[in-house]
Amino acid sequence: MVQIYRCRLVLQEPTFFSSREISNLYQTEAFIGHIALAYALGLAPSRYYNDGKTIYYQQDLAALNQAGVYLTPATITDAAKFSLGQFNAQAESYWFAMGNNAIITAPEGTWAERNGSSWYIHDGVSTPKKVRVENRPQFGRIRALAIGTSAEFYAISQSDLRLPSYLRLGKWMSKAFLQSQPVTIRAESAGGSIPFLLAGADLNPACRLLAFDVLHVPPTPLIRNSHVQGPCYELDDGKLLPKGMAFNLEAFK
Repeated sequence: MVQIYRCRLVLQEPTFFSSREISNLYQTEAFIGHIALAYALGLAPSRYYNDGKTIYYQQDLAALNQAGVYLTPATITDAAKFSLGQFNAQAESYWFAMGNNAIITAPEGTWAERNGSSWYIHDGVSTPKKVRVENRPQFGRIRALAIGTSAEFYAISQSDLRLPSYLRLGKWMSKAFLQSQPVTIRAESAGGSIPFLLAGADLNPACRLLAFDVLHVPPTPLIRNSHVQGPCYELDDGKLLPKGMAFNLEAFK
């Protein structure tokens, strides 16, 4: 017997996801992705260490599919609130220089020398070491979801699901309050309009999309204001929820 929970999130701290990067502006879009929620809720394992080369989405989400657990993306319920700030990752040493995607510093007893577009660190004894490019921003602006922002999503499970009251979200591991309650399935429907966010790739093949708006964000696009034709649950508040949604593992190959 399928269990559906209506979940309401309220952000207790500024919450940042690097949804979109434009020049030196790193901005969070007005939603919280369903895959991020799966990890934040502890339904998928958050590993203490990752070498940065292996992505475990497929095996983690496959386990959720096998258990019959699925989450929709979280839709902001009121007007989205944002906070805008700046960051500066430059070194605090007495001397530094801005290189090509790298901040140049010289440890005590060494000196830095530029050759063309490259920088080298000398110690007067060994071969000079070239300063490598760093794949991280050194300064810029950040737009994050502000404190008090609320969002709503649905959790679907084949058995009773126990969700935490608090969780950590985003790159800053920001605190959020979660309130969840079981939803009664009033009836079944052959389709209709769904205003909240969905992951289009996760829909049941029997569910046909007739119209929708696309939100192009990694790791998989989301859709909103969709009109679907196919099997749906009609919930106690009259909203429709497509049946048979599951994480699309092909999207992560």
